[in-house]
Formats: sequence, structure tokens, C-alpha cells
Amino acid sequence: MQSCSSALCILILLISTVTTAVPPVKVNLHDSATLSCSERCSGLVRWSVSHKPTDVLAECDQTSCRSVKEGYQMIHDQYLKGNLSLTITEADLTKRGWYTCQCDDKELCDVNLQIEPFNTMVQIEPGESLVLDLDVSDSVKVIYNSTDAANRSSGQICTVDRDSLQCKPEYTQRVSVISALELRAVTPSDNGVYTILTVREEEVIHTYSVTVQGDHSDLDTDKGAAVPPCVIVLSVMGAAVIVGLVMKILVLRRENQLLRMEGAKNRAQMNHHSDHSPGEERLSPHDNE
Repeated sequence: MQSCSSALCILILLISTVTTAVPPVKVNLHDSATLSCSERCSGLVRWSVSHKPTDVLAECDQTSCRSVKEGYQMIHDQYLKGNLSLTITEADLTKRGWYTCQCDDKELCDVNLQIEPFNTMVQIEPGESLVLDLDVSDSVKVIYNSTDAANRSSGQICTVDRDSLQCKPEYTQRVSVISALELRAVTPSDNGVYTILTVREEEVIHTYSVTVQGDHSDLDTDKGAAVPPCVIVLSVMGAAVIVGLVMKILVLRRENQLLRMEGAKNRAQMNHHSDHSPGEERLSPHDNE
């Protein structure tokens, strides 16, 4: 009987734990967040960060509610109705984590606040550096998933713990970290998705979708590259204009040549006519005698 009673107590404890569990709250950066907790409490209700139970954020009792720290608040009317929710007016990355609601030092609710991850599109030229913001001071790891058809590698490439950096051998000479992770001398083989996530909770903080644009020198050797239709049209029109100008010049030269020949012929005829005009006296050999 004692064994059954112990098992029953454990079952009741598990049911109690499940019924008071609250799903994670996910919000966008700088949005307001409400950490829900619906329990009756006629005494003092306090919210705190889970790992700092004495660091009170807001509290309520039968007379009023108080914001102990700026940016955290409770509503007294809701408290009287059994709604003990905490509102965070502006959620940022420093406010991520677990929060605990207590009634007269008895734990009622634990709620996990998560910030929706950033999604950044990056286009970069070959040879440049890719900069990945770490965003948080927590220990983070960088996961890489290639989108390059010729390079299907994926997996963890680096771990950053404040100023300490550990990377896979192929990245050691290319990576440095100050306030961000810098990957130098990128090539098209570095195309892919880079995910920053915390080591402890494995919470995604930031994802980068990276496209390294192709080397421009490839354009000179790519004989199969398609020529845009507009370029073809402009080329044909340019060639037609040039041919037209050449033909016009040839015609003008021919006309000038014909005019010169006609003028020379007219002058020759005029000279011949003047040599045989009727009014001109001609002397015969007999006149000289």
C-alpha cells in the first residue's frame, strides 16, 4: 500500500507540473511580450528572472502593483481576477531566457521568452570578407549549410565563447572575431546559409543566406554566354547606319567625278568651236605673195 501511495504522489506531482507549464513565448525584436500565468494568489506575487529569484522585476498584492524595474509591468485588475501575467514593454536579446512567477515565495509559473531569429540576405563579391554579427554575449556556434551544387558540405564550423574562437581546420586561417565573426576571401564555394545559435539552449539567433557572386573574369572566357536581344538589335542598326554612310559617300564621289568629266568635255567643245568661227580671217599661201 505504501508503494502505491508513493506512486500516486509522483503521478500527482507530474500532473501538477504539466498543468502549470507554459509554452515558450516568441516575439520579434523590440516588440512587447506577455508572459502568461493564470493562478489564484491572495498574497504577494512576484516575477523575476529564473536564475536570479531575488532580482524582482514587478510585483502585485491586494492593494496595488509595482514595476520594480523599468520595462516590466503587471496590471492590478488582472491580478485580482487570477491573471498574473507579466508584460515586457520592449523585448530585446538581453531579455531572452526563463522567468519565474511566485506567490508568497511559492513557484507558480516558469515561462521562456524567445526572440524570433533575424534573417539576413547577403550578396558579396569574391575576395571580400563576410561579416556575421554574433548579436549576443552568450557562447554561440556557427552552422553552415552549403547551397552550392558542387559543394554540399554542412555542419558546425566555429564556436565563439566571448573572445575565444575555435574553428574547423579549413577555416582557422580565414576566420577572426572581435565583435563579429569575419570570414575572409570568400569564393562561390562559400555560398549557403550560416546559422548563429546559442550553445546552451541551441536557440537560433541569426541566419544569413549568403550568395557570392561569380568572378567577372569568367565572363571573358564564357563563349556560350547568351547575348541580350537589345545588344543584337543595336549592333545590326549600327552596322546598317555605317553601310548607309559608306554608300552615300561613294555615290557623292561618283557624282563629283561625273561632274568633273562633264565640265572638262564642255570646255573642250567650247575651245574647238572658237577655233573654227566664221568671223575669223584666214590667210592662204597666195595672200602672202
